[in-house]
Amino acid sequence: MSRLMSDTADALEHTEGGLARPIEEYTARLPSDTFLWLAGGSILGSLTLKMLGKDHDALFVGQWAPTFLLLGVYNKIVKTHGHDQLS
Repeated sequence: MSRLMSDTADALEHTEGGLARPIEEYTARLPSDTFLWLAGGSILGSLTLKMLGKDHDALFVGQWAPTFLLLGVYNKIVKTHGHDQLS
């Protein structure tokens, strides 16, 4: 019981701001596969650009993959933990 009260007190102290809440609500609606497909697409796009001899463009597009994967992790966290559990 004291653990639950402690978690509730922590949640009240650490609430999300006005910008994070709408972003989390929108992000939680996206399927997790979306971010995997985007990462894979950026890798394939980078490979294609590299084969076409556009090295700088290939590096630029290839660097999107980790960003998409990180957004996928954020998406999963939002789906499993939600924002401001008490609101």
